[in-house]
Amino acid sequence: MNATRPLIGIDWGTTSLRGARLGASGQVLESREFPRGILSVPPGQFEAVFHELFGDWMQAPDALCLISGMAGSRQGWQEAPYCPCPAGFAELGQHLLWLQTGRIALVPGLSCLGADALNTPDVMRGEEVQIFGALQMTGCDSATLVLPGTHSKWVQVQGGRVVQFQTFMTGEVFALMSHHSILGKTLDLQGAFDEAAFLQGVDQSQLAGSILHHLFAVRTLGLFERLSPAQLTSYLSGLLIGEELRHQALSSRTAPVILIGNQALTLRYTLALQYLKVPCQSRGAEATWAGLFALACSFATT
Repeated sequence: MNATRPLIGIDWGTTSLRGARLGASGQVLESREFPRGILSVPPGQFEAVFHELFGDWMQAPDALCLISGMAGSRQGWQEAPYCPCPAGFAELGQHLLWLQTGRIALVPGLSCLGADALNTPDVMRGEEVQIFGALQMTGCDSATLVLPGTHSKWVQVQGGRVVQFQTFMTGEVFALMSHHSILGKTLDLQGAFDEAAFLQGVDQSQLAGSILHHLFAVRTLGLFERLSPAQLTSYLSGLLIGEELRHQALSSRTAPVILIGNQALTLRYTLALQYLKVPCQSRGAEATWAGLFALACSFATT
């Protein structure tokens, strides 16, 4: 693929803001990162912040800017309504919210309905770009993808379109348990990651019983000095990630699960998946730029 216009990709999250100037073949020519997530921007100031930080890039003749992430949320620059699944590049392109017609657009994010009795809705913003970027990078059009984080996503893609996904509050529960519960009194959050303790937590999560009971054992393992405070932190991480994996149909899987995220998190999921004998591969932050580039190319040719 080749872009016909200079492309600026922006990933505007809750706490951080990243941007990249991309070349004609999608290569990153220049990148910038700022602690200017949407929570730090006063209402009505998003355009000013954008031009302060990236205005020089937008001086390029015929420049195109695509912005993904929480900038399109209700608390962001402007709310971009979710694109319903099933959705691929074509649907995302049709649902772009143009802030400046043909020049600056918000990528809408995705929504889907669950298969439960209530058809419970689920949503994502920003991850959809990473998903399509990872598919482009791996040459797959059907896959299971996992995006670890505060709210971890499990995504099913068929024929190049996201057909279903589920969100798990794994990272947020870890933060709540380690900072705002009695468990935090027994943890050493600065300790080195302990792989053996982590896998012990994964193993425990696969046993029968409630996660609420398994969580209390984090405290008692410390009280009886079965695990050190540093080991308990890794154990808790393994317990929660393992609980997330317990709800996936992993035993019959032959195609690799594709992980997308920062190295520290994808390493933990890789360890857990490998322990459960599930093949997997990882992609990093470059998936965002690959996804925005592919999206720009797709609607440029329609």
